[in-house]
Amino acid sequence: MNIRQAKEYIKNSVNLYLKKDEFGEYRVPVVRQRPIFLLGAPGIGKTAIMEQIAQEMGIALVAYSMTHHTRQSALGLPFITQKSYGGESFSVSEYTMSEIIASVYDTMEASGIKEGILFLDEINCVSETLAPSMLQFLQYKVFGRHRVPEGWIIVTAGNPPEYNKSVREFDVVTLDRLKVLEVEPDFRIWKAYAAERQLHNAVISYLDLKKEHFYCMEMTVKGRSYVTARGWEDLAKMLELYEEEQLAVDETLVGQYLRNEKVVKEFTAYYDLYNKYKKDYRIEDILSGRPSVHAIARAREAAFDERLSLLGMLLDRVKADMKDVMEEAAFLSDLKNPLKGIGAMVQAAQPGSASTDPSGNASAGRAGEVPSAQPGSVTAGQVIAQLEKQAEGRKKLMENLLSAGSLSDSDRKKHRRVIGFLEERRRELLVGESATGADAYGFLKEKYTALVARMKQETAKAQDELHALFVFAEEAFGGSGGASGNEMLILVTELTVDSACAGFIATFGSPDYKRHNEELMLTERSDDIRAQIAELKLD
Repeated sequence: MNIRQAKEYIKNSVNLYLKKDEFGEYRVPVVRQRPIFLLGAPGIGKTAIMEQIAQEMGIALVAYSMTHHTRQSALGLPFITQKSYGGESFSVSEYTMSEIIASVYDTMEASGIKEGILFLDEINCVSETLAPSMLQFLQYKVFGRHRVPEGWIIVTAGNPPEYNKSVREFDVVTLDRLKVLEVEPDFRIWKAYAAERQLHNAVISYLDLKKEHFYCMEMTVKGRSYVTARGWEDLAKMLELYEEEQLAVDETLVGQYLRNEKVVKEFTAYYDLYNKYKKDYRIEDILSGRPSVHAIARAREAAFDERLSLLGMLLDRVKADMKDVMEEAAFLSDLKNPLKGIGAMVQAAQPGSASTDPSGNASAGRAGEVPSAQPGSVTAGQVIAQLEKQAEGRKKLMENLLSAGSLSDSDRKKHRRVIGFLEERRRELLVGESATGADAYGFLKEKYTALVARMKQETAKAQDELHALFVFAEEAFGGSGGASGNEMLILVTELTVDSACAGFIATFGSPDYKRHNEELMLTERSDDIRAQIAELKLD
């Protein structure tokens, strides 16, 4: 299976393991909660999906690499204690709590979240002294004398023996206590992941052309040669930083992430060509609706790989702008709640003043409405105190989620922006001249409305860019009338499978996308009908 299928299977298993009956007991007893064992090549994304599952399910995550553990650190250290049996005192060996089990309790204390996933990576590489204890752990969730808390599901992972000399193959007794999922690399799944994280488009475009280079592992006369998904992701991040600093990208840099001479040479050459395309075609002009005659003519005559690279560059820019709009909408929607709370406090001081005033568009097309405030007994100081309280509450929420390992990058960014707005407005009000709570709230509302207006401008810009992209694709790739060629199919598909783009189009609309999507579906339906007629041999 691919990593996305594995993620869904694990998510479903965790959900079922956490189901309780009417007495609050887990429906699947602990002894029957088979740990899941993810078996797959290195760098395939096993750890990443565990983070995603915890974030999506709102549970905690504690992750450990078992290669770092000795018997003592995993099971606990021995110490001597005194116990009485039959009236006599004896010295008895006990064990301190396992570092791993203690980390689970620490996470529960810090986050307040009582259920989660204990993820143990490289479990088939444990030391020789620790290996005998793993069978007991996998069946009974016990390390030494201490049990994993109820509500914590064990997921493990490891590499096949051909990738790691330290691997110990599990015997049947151990395997019979595991749910084994074998995961294979899949570029299509990784591409969606890469687009979601806005990885450098040169990497994605190259792999669209050279899918066989996405993941490879082989032995050469110089030793093991390999390219992994992790290597491509790390390289993509570094390319972005190199470009910001205007540093030259060469084979030495690429070779630090891709350990295959052929792939290093071919990607470096492609990266140079990619930047040349970007300069020659003038991406900014195309997306502003002013493509040059030369750009259209060159694209029309270009080979497919050049067309694909050009389309990737254009999509990369448009996708990024649409994602920015959706993130801004999510931020404004989240920010609306603490501001409405402050507005309600101000309104409560003036009976009969409850009214609303539209503030503009944001999440799902609207940012919601924040209450208008009437003069009352609430002071500006009280509004300032509420801003501080709201900011501190949001910080505490972030700390809890971070402690639990269940805070996604997008939510972290959103929370920080909300906190930043609340704290900045608080500082401004402290040095301002607001005499009443209504004045202070009016100031907050003004700032919020300005953000909504800015988002409307960004939305219009993204819509214009998307329209310009479709127009250029029709002129350069599809001929008059916008025929549904390969490039148009790729364009519509990319916009459909990208979650941010799909959300943007669903919220704000795109006549171009709607028209071409319908055309492509009709074409596909016509092809199906022709195929069915051919099967009937009516000719």
